[in-house]
Amino acid sequence: MIKAIVFDLDGTLVDTLGDIAAMMNGFLASKGWPGHPVGDYKQMVGRGLANLIRSAVPADEAHRVEELYPEVFAVYDAMGVGGSLPYPGVTGTLALLADRGTAMAVVSNKPDPLTRNMIQQLFPSIPFALVRGGLDGVPVKPDPHSSLEAARACGAAPSECAFVGDSDVDMKTANAAGMLAVGASWGFRGEMELRRAGADLIIHRIDELPALV
Repeated sequence: MIKAIVFDLDGTLVDTLGDIAAMMNGFLASKGWPGHPVGDYKQMVGRGLANLIRSAVPADEAHRVEELYPEVFAVYDAMGVGGSLPYPGVTGTLALLADRGTAMAVVSNKPDPLTRNMIQQLFPSIPFALVRGGLDGVPVKPDPHSSLEAARACGAAPSECAFVGDSDVDMKTANAAGMLAVGASWGFRGEMELRRAGADLIIHRIDELPALV
């Protein structure tokens, strides 16, 4: 029986793709470097900000990721929530799960301060047991470290948790943590990638979740 749900953030709860593309393309333009179509960012996101920078900058500049990171982070932080919005049905479904007493958490590879700010701004009334983004010294997904911490915060064994995400990274995280891997087909990557990455099941609307609990 599923007692708790751990969510990815970008591409699962919130459609952030346009803002991420605008932020990164603006940074690239400031350096005189070419930007990318919005759709290309679907494959660049999901593995943390450092990997986004590495994927987006010209290949001969990729060795400068550590140097460029603080500048990109500052631009991203200044953007705040921007124009990003929850996907349809997300807020209502989270409220329903909370009303039923389902423990919930968020584990993202987005930097921790940005993750926390987005959750606070967009879901202020949802009582997440843990909100965790990328932290220095803590391995990012698909390492299960933070997801296992989320399970503990929810008071559930990993086998009693569903991990809901939209990418191969999320499905691999769920499998590594011993959680039910639930693929969100509405996100950035699509159903085929989710199945190939080990999804136990695919949902096409977030309001399918309460039936699993």
